[in-house]
Amino acid sequence: MAAPYDVAVIGAGVFGAWTAYQLRRSGRSVVLLDAYGPGNSRSSSGGESRIIRMGYGAAEIYTRSSIRALELWKQFCERTGQPLFQQTGVLWLARDGDPYPVATESVLRQTGVRFDRLSRAELDGRFPQFDFGDVNWGLYEPESGILFARRAVQAVVDQAVRDGVVYRAQAAVPPSGQGRLESVAGIRAGQFVFACGPWLPKLFPTLLEGVIRPTRQEVFFFGAPPGDPRFSPPEFPAWIDFGREIYGLPDLENRGVKIAPDRRGAAFDPDTGERAVAAESIAAARHVLAARFPALAGAPLLETRVCQYENTATADFLIDRHPDFDNVWLVGGGSGHGFKHGPALGEYVAGCLSGGAPEPAFRLGGA
Repeated sequence: MAAPYDVAVIGAGVFGAWTAYQLRRSGRSVVLLDAYGPGNSRSSSGGESRIIRMGYGAAEIYTRSSIRALELWKQFCERTGQPLFQQTGVLWLARDGDPYPVATESVLRQTGVRFDRLSRAELDGRFPQFDFGDVNWGLYEPESGILFARRAVQAVVDQAVRDGVVYRAQAAVPPSGQGRLESVAGIRAGQFVFACGPWLPKLFPTLLEGVIRPTRQEVFFFGAPPGDPRFSPPEFPAWIDFGREIYGLPDLENRGVKIAPDRRGAAFDPDTGERAVAAESIAAARHVLAARFPALAGAPLLETRVCQYENTATADFLIDRHPDFDNVWLVGGGSGHGFKHGPALGEYVAGCLSGGAPEPAFRLGGA
């Protein structure tokens, strides 16, 4: 008996939503499942905003993916009429001897991405609201910016449903056996894509032990001074201090200036983890904020978020066929940097399901 769907996608975060969308656009019948709903507060794709930038050090594969993703995000915004991308620019802060921004500059040049290399004097002149401290130079991507995360995921799922994808609010169970998977949670399909973010290791604990480790990550929103436009677009860009493992976004939709550490936190369970921010974390965020932006010293804390990363050890994506099932694909390892890639990744996964071979770096064993 033929399966009722060509593909079942489990997980309606940015990877799963875009995979379902792209598969449907290619003509497949698709069912999309999620236990808590698209863009929910437990997911790595929830929250207010994400940076979309082209810089990736020497990893040209991700720069090219970001270039394609931004093109597809813009096309989607035009198709749906929804303003999900805002061009704020992205500023990289660098110091003499930092290898990552040097490699980033080289790859941006090779791939034709527009950018400005700024001296310290140029940084001070262009962005006077910053105290650049020991920063010597920077890279500015004027055409990059931010994506409105929760709204974007929900919009992609909504459009996929209008295009014919069947969405079900349903939890998946760990598959068992080997050879060929026939159904998940009673749903039969020809192929299955598990794009479950931080839930992937819970569904495949033996296979993914040590491969993906969900970690607790904290985000803070501080209020800008009243009537002060210096911390909102277009005057204030998204910014990344890779060397200090910190990044920030401008005051978007009057929600506050966002700042967050990029270092990996403690192990975290996306189902049961408490999402209250500790007082010492707030104090640390205030310290960074005051040092980098003197006008925000003493700024009120407006909101906090606790989400999670679910990176692989190498920070590469995981896109590979399950070794025990010939019709099961695992897609994950993206949070922390993957949101922006959603549309390009969905396009890529659809190609894999049509017979394309995954990039070696994305395989379970790595390159």
